[in-house]
Amino acid sequence: MDSGRQQSRTYLGVPLFRPRVGFFELSSCEGCQLQLLNNEATLLDFLSLVEVVNFREAMKERSEDYEIAFVEGSVTREDEIERLRKIRENAGILVAFGSCACFGGVNQLKNRFSLDWVKNEVYGNSPIKTDFVRPLEAVVKVDLKIFGCPVKKEEVEKIITHIALGQEVVHHKYPVCMECKANENVCLFDIGEPCLGPVTRGGCDSWCPTNRAGCWGCRGPAEDANLEQMEKIMKENGFSPDTILDRIECFGGFSVYAEKLRKDLGDSR
Repeated sequence: MDSGRQQSRTYLGVPLFRPRVGFFELSSCEGCQLQLLNNEATLLDFLSLVEVVNFREAMKERSEDYEIAFVEGSVTREDEIERLRKIRENAGILVAFGSCACFGGVNQLKNRFSLDWVKNEVYGNSPIKTDFVRPLEAVVKVDLKIFGCPVKKEEVEKIITHIALGQEVVHHKYPVCMECKANENVCLFDIGEPCLGPVTRGGCDSWCPTNRAGCWGCRGPAEDANLEQMEKIMKENGFSPDTILDRIECFGGFSVYAEKLRKDLGDSR
């Protein structure tokens, strides 16, 4: 980064950069951006790490002079492609911010159906521009991904600190189950709840299972995720193939395996 950005502040004695950042949204609920604002206890600390120059949810002022762009949402329209390419052109680092940006998110569920049917069911006779849903990396180069629906603020702050210090960002490789064990949670399979914790990337501190809600895989697959074994576990606990498919299709991170399972189910019917 530009040495002119360097500040007098330090982290463990190391001089910190304070990068200029912008937050942007495509097709999304904007919940990931809101997540950064709804924890007042650490908001000022977070803002001390970066200089926010573009953030529609939080400020009126806007600038196209930013070094890092956090983009929430999936690509669903032609005008979003043009906007995303412009953001990519301006940004030194482009971050896919949340599950929609990383995988297509909940939005990509409509890809299973005829687009004309979806338009008619949702919008009726009202004209609307909407297309096949894609993650950001299908359109532009993505330098970094932050997973989750929504993202976890503590993880975002940690990643920002790594960027400011010029350190490599390494995502968790282990599954959510590891965090469940560390939090001493009761396994949700034991109380009759389906859960993708054994195959989903950790880093959320078992957010949903800790609150007695089975994991839906919003962070995508853990490294070396054994989906065949996951399917076996689900079946052994009485869950149908359709239940498994509903879970792994939800956010798009398991799309390859979901497509295979859907074909297998089609062959068996």
